[in-house]
Amino acid sequence: MSGDTIFALASAAGRSGVAVVRISGSDAASAARLFGFVLPAPRRAALRAFRDDGELVDRGLVVWFPAPGSYTGEDVVELHVHGGRAVLERTMGVLARCPGWRHAEPGEFTRRAFLAGRLDLTAAEAVNDLVVAQTEAQRQAALVQLEGGLARRLDEWAEQIQYLRAHIEAWIDFPDEEIPETAVNAALDGLCRMRLEMETFADDGRRGERLRDGLRVAVVGPPNAGKSSLVNWLAGRDAAIVSEHAGTTRDVIEVHLDLAGFPVIVADTAGLRTARDSIEAEGVRRAQDWADHADLRVLVFDATGDHHRETVVFPESDLVVFNKIDLDPAFEAPRPAHATSVRSGAGLQPFLRSLTTLARERMDVAGRPVLTRARHRAALLATIGHLAAAQADLERGAGLEIVAEHARAGADALGRVTGRVDVEQLLDVIFRDFCIGK
Repeated sequence: MSGDTIFALASAAGRSGVAVVRISGSDAASAARLFGFVLPAPRRAALRAFRDDGELVDRGLVVWFPAPGSYTGEDVVELHVHGGRAVLERTMGVLARCPGWRHAEPGEFTRRAFLAGRLDLTAAEAVNDLVVAQTEAQRQAALVQLEGGLARRLDEWAEQIQYLRAHIEAWIDFPDEEIPETAVNAALDGLCRMRLEMETFADDGRRGERLRDGLRVAVVGPPNAGKSSLVNWLAGRDAAIVSEHAGTTRDVIEVHLDLAGFPVIVADTAGLRTARDSIEAEGVRRAQDWADHADLRVLVFDATGDHHRETVVFPESDLVVFNKIDLDPAFEAPRPAHATSVRSGAGLQPFLRSLTTLARERMDVAGRPVLTRARHRAALLATIGHLAAAQADLERGAGLEIVAEHARAGADALGRVTGRVDVEQLLDVIFRDFCIGK
């Protein structure tokens, strides 16, 4: 860990009633000397005057957190000053003049908290997820992870793997003794059970990643079907240009929505047709690419035309919309498609309910710990692979050293998610369970 004392604005940038300047490091207490005040009692806010060479800069609150009882595990001082630009510039200027002090890098306070053992890696990641959460469901998921929900689940598996590996290591240490068949069967059962649990946990439809990043919804269809109008209605503003001329949309326009607490990114795309020029061709290519990688597609047709007879078949889980039914009151959409009119508002609420239901089905985690990042999933899948290999090797009577190595690699893969890769855990298990040295 760097010996520098770091400081940064911990509250939102811009003019505000109160701004919080956080200082962390072995020399953080020197803030009192810099500004000419006396530190208050630990973890008690006190009003102080902040002076620079005798000149009053501001009056505000000071909170003092001595190590290790702070967010970073280091000495931490927080200055709660008025949030005007001039006050902040003067305050930061005083701190920057102090030898050995510097502006904190992005995420450095949380990084120091991890290095000090105050947070595991999943909790550190959840701190940022909580800061950037835009919807209620994102907030809840971030809190579950911050409170250790995911780490506890992974640690339980890691402990089980370490326990199993400890027994295998003990068998290796006593090669002259025959390994009981019951012990081998127990190890096989444990490997199989853990692998199945992990596979079930990983087979979640990427709910956590979708919830964290937002469900990607592509609005696609032929030109002039009303795609842009529908996106504008969902956004509640004129996000996309609407024109009666086909091919108006040349690029992908993204709109971020909050549907019942779930984050959704809706993309208005160029009409899918044979392009008439290079610019429209690029728009169609981008539209197709967005649709190919979307989590959900909304296919929009003109209820008064015959474009829907020449369309690509999409999965049943996607939504089909026939727009402009106000121009053809007798039109009946085939189920489960939606008949709508953005102009009159007909059918829009049922469509929105269907979209919201699909968003909830694909992102609802019901307060459970989930994988929220690709690195989590990659590490868990790697662990599953190592357990499967260990199980296969044990079944065919391969060397116990190979089985133990697969178990070690599996435990290390899990440990990389939380940042707790530690061989001392294995030694603790061995000494507790096998009385080495007897």
